[in-house]
Amino acid sequence: MQISSPGQQARALVAGGRASEALLLLDRLAAGGDAEALFVLALWTVEGRLLARDLPRARELFRRAGERGHQDGARVYSAFLANGTGGPAGWEEATGILEQWCERDPIAARQRALLAAMDLTAQGDPARSFEGEVLSEAPYVARFPGLFSAEECRFLIELAEPRFRPAAIFHEGKQRFVEDPIRNSDAAGFTLLLEAPAIHALNRRIAAASRTSVAQGEPLQVLRYGVGQQYRRHLDAIAGLANQRHLTMIVYLNDDYKGGETLFTATGLAVRGRLGDGLLFRNALPDGSPDAASQHAGCPVEHGTKLIASRWIRQRPPDHADQGFGPHEAVRKPASEAIRRD
Repeated sequence: MQISSPGQQARALVAGGRASEALLLLDRLAAGGDAEALFVLALWTVEGRLLARDLPRARELFRRAGERGHQDGARVYSAFLANGTGGPAGWEEATGILEQWCERDPIAARQRALLAAMDLTAQGDPARSFEGEVLSEAPYVARFPGLFSAEECRFLIELAEPRFRPAAIFHEGKQRFVEDPIRNSDAAGFTLLLEAPAIHALNRRIAAASRTSVAQGEPLQVLRYGVGQQYRRHLDAIAGLANQRHLTMIVYLNDDYKGGETLFTATGLAVRGRLGDGLLFRNALPDGSPDAASQHAGCPVEHGTKLIASRWIRQRPPDHADQGFGPHEAVRKPASEAIRRD
């Protein structure tokens, strides 16, 4: 008879309405150094459903889980160190974890190789500046040729592939995610749990190109559009948003498809980026209200599959770092499913 793991036992207890017993079980096993119990407690501490949300405590639990051989615990701890979640950022320690795990974890080995090819400072920032080619002044649109390398694009695609889900938006009235009525792509987001050192370094590159701080960006998303799929005309800025989506950066992760141009409907500017190109555009007026001239669409794909990375950039970092930018930062499903990729 197969014996269930601590995580399976705890989840079964929760499903049966016995959450307090589940927590007692995990606490007891974690006190004895059980790696999976530590990891599940860390996830639940991030989620803030059965336990109070406490990112410093979660960070410590992930650290302990990783030190006891839990691969996903080490992955999340390295992400928290890279992006400064639950404590000070520690780039050297984050990359040191990749060195420790590269013989056992192919994702760690892949990241180590990618980071070695990047021109970075000791803190993980790009060591060079980026100048865009201005395509339009109103709305402001600029192209950054080769912002990401081909290998970096492949890495993002491979991490996103097993996690793609139909694109959704958070419905404030229903307080849940619902199908996006204007976008029929698939999406995979890299929240703080998933912002591994290599992904964080790419986010820092986006920040450098957009002349913003990395903390102003929402989680990086990878979007996948098949034949006939599109993002109908829309504004990225949201009326009344206190901390507006001021800028958007798109990076084209492939170019072997037809159609799918990024069309700015007010001016007729149509952009079809090459592999690795970045496209930056401004969404809001100086007072933070949406700029109608920035309305744009992702045209239907005619052949092949279009893959892009996208990051919305706010006017300033979140007021409360532990809350992130809105409901999409919360973990809405078991995070162990989201980060598993062997």
